Amino acid sequence: MVKVAVVGATGAVGEVMRQVLDEHKFPYSEIRFLASEKSVGKSLSFQGKTYQILPIAPESFEGIDVVLSSTPSSVSLVSSPMAAAKGAIVVDNSSAWRMDPEVPLVVPEVNPHHLDSIPKGIVANPNCSTIQMLVALKPLHDAATIKRVIVSTYQASSGKGAKGLEDLDGQVEAIGRGIAVPDAKAHIARLAGNVLAHDWKLAEEGYSEEEWKMVRETQKILGVPDLPVCPTTVRVPVRTGHSESVNVELVHPLSPEKAKEILRNAPGIILSDELKGDITPQPLMCEGRDEVFVGRVRRDPTVAHGLTLWVVADNLRKGAATNAVQIAETLLKRGIIPIKR
Repeated sequence: MVKVAVVGATGAVGEVMRQVLDEHKFPYSEIRFLASEKSVGKSLSFQGKTYQILPIAPESFEGIDVVLSSTPSSVSLVSSPMAAAKGAIVVDNSSAWRMDPEVPLVVPEVNPHHLDSIPKGIVANPNCSTIQMLVALKPLHDAATIKRVIVSTYQASSGKGAKGLEDLDGQVEAIGRGIAVPDAKAHIARLAGNVLAHDWKLAEEGYSEEEWKMVRETQKILGVPDLPVCPTTVRVPVRTGHSESVNVELVHPLSPEKAKEILRNAPGIILSDELKGDITPQPLMCEGRDEVFVGRVRRDPTVAHGLTLWVVADNLRKGAATNAVQIAETLLKRGIIPIKR
C-alpha cells in the first residue's frame, strides 16, 4: 500500500481523479487532499470518509509516495518540486513540465518505458487531445511507422474547466428561455450554437498554444523529434468528450482491414467502426469511460500509404484524471513506487 496525495482535489479534474481512484481500487494506506488557500480547512468525502483539505505546503507532502496533481502551471512550478523534494513521485497534469527533457511525458499504453528514468521526481501528464490521439496511433506506428500526421480536433467546453461549462450551460439556458445570451467568460466567444476555430492563446506562425502542444508532445512521446504533425484545434458546443479527425501517412502499406484488426486488439481502445445506426464513436458514447473510441477507419487515396480515422474520448477522464491514475498504477507495476506492507 502507498501513501497518496491529490493536489487540486476540489477542481474539475481533481474531482474526477477521486472518482477514478475509487473505481480503480487504487491501493493506498493513506490519502490526503490538498487545494488552494480558499479551500483549505473545508472537508470532502471519499469512500465514505470525511477528509479535511490541506494546504499546498511542504509539510503536507511528508511521507507521501505518489502525488496526483492538477493545478494551474504557475502553481505546479512551485508545488511539484516541493513534493518531489519530500521523496514523492509527482504525476503532474499541468503543462508546466511536459517539455522538460528531464521529465518523462507518459501515456501508459504508448511509452511506459519512459518511466524508468524520472530524474526530477516528476512525471508529466500530456495534453488531453494528445493523449487520445496517441493511444489510437501508437499501434499503427508500431505496425507501419508514421510518416506524417494531420489532425483536426472538436474539443468540448469542459476543456476550459468548470468555468467553460458555466459559459456553455448559461448560454444554452438563455437560448431556451428566449432571453439575452450572456457574454462568454471562459471561451473566446459564444459557444452555444457555434463553433470556435480559435479558443486558445495564440502562439508562433498563427498556431495556438494548444496546437503546438499536440506537435511537440507527440514528437516527444513517440521519440520522433522531427515527426511532421499539423493540427487544427476547434472548440465545439459539447460538454464532455473530445473528438478528432486524424489522417496519418505511413512509411509502409497498411490496409484499413489490417488497421482495424490491430486497433481492435490494442490496449485502451474500443473499435466502433460500423457505419450504421449510432455505432460510430460520439462524445456521449465515451462520457464516463476510460477507453479511447476509434471508428471510420478508411484509406486515404491521396497518398501511397495513408489512413484516416475518427477518435473520441472523455477529456476529463482519459484526457486527464484517468491517464494520471494509470501512470501511478504503472509506477506500481514496474516497481518504481514500492508497495509498502
